[in-house]
Parts: sequence; C-alpha cells; structure tokens
Amino acid sequence: MRDRADFERYVQQRSDRLLRTAYLLCRDWATAEDLLQTALAKAWLAWRRVGENPDPYVYRILANTHASWWRRRWRGEQPTEVLPEPAVGDSADLLGSRDAVRQALTCLPPKQRAVIVLRYFADLGDAQTAEILGCSVATVRSQASRALARLRVDSAARSAMSLEG
Repeated sequence: MRDRADFERYVQQRSDRLLRTAYLLCRDWATAEDLLQTALAKAWLAWRRVGENPDPYVYRILANTHASWWRRRWRGEQPTEVLPEPAVGDSADLLGSRDAVRQALTCLPPKQRAVIVLRYFADLGDAQTAEILGCSVATVRSQASRALARLRVDSAARSAMSLEG
C-alpha cells in the first residue's frame, strides 16, 4: 500500500522529468509548473489506488489536465505594454465623431447605407444581410464595395470614419 513517504519519494525523484514533460505540453515554464502542481495534487488524492508504476497514471493526469486547460482557456486578451487602441476621449468628442459618421452615411444611397449599417455596425454576415434586405449575397457584396469606395473618395466621410476607428 502506498503512503505519504512513498509519494514524497516519487515527487522528489520524478519532479524534474515531469516538469519537462509539462513544459513540452504547454511551452511555458510558469504554466508547466502550475500544470505539474495540479497533476501532483490530483495524483495524491488517488495515490493509494495507484499501482506499482505510478508514471503512466501521473502522465495521463498531466495530459488530461493540460487538455482541459487548453479547451477552457480564453485566448481573447494578450498582455502588452502598449494599449492597442487609444483611450476614448471625453463624451463631446465621442458624440462629435458619431455625428460625423452619421453624416458620412447620409451621402450613401439608401441600399448601400443599409448594407454598411447591417454588415459593419450590426456585425451581420453577408447571408443575413441579404436575407434582411431581400436580395442576393452578391448584391450585398457589390453594394458594400461601392459604398466603401464612395466613402473613401468623399473627404468628409473619410475623416469621419478615421475619427470613429
């Protein structure tokens, strides 16, 4: 029967190798240390049931824990020293840029305006936009292309869009 002393010996003898294995799984030393610590904690809970060779059991815990962390981990944010976008100014600046965008959109024909609003402001796909407007996907794409070209040419629209983005 396995006891605490047996577990401590195992950890002392195998922790370097297990840490290297954890590192190869996650490619980050800090995460590998956390992964190994979690795996060893799980192994301790089942230590009395582990057979003569605990390595396969512990390696399985490492792999399964890493897989569950990988599936659960949110990858939307990446820490950085420099913010990717400037901080939003005061509300008067924001309202001014919103008005500029609204004015830029008024220079577009109604169908092109609807396509731009649905695709870029409502964040709908081409198929959803086409269904809402009762036209084909190709029409949505051509209308969007024409509207964006027109907004690029119009200097007032261009400055409004640069304020918004």
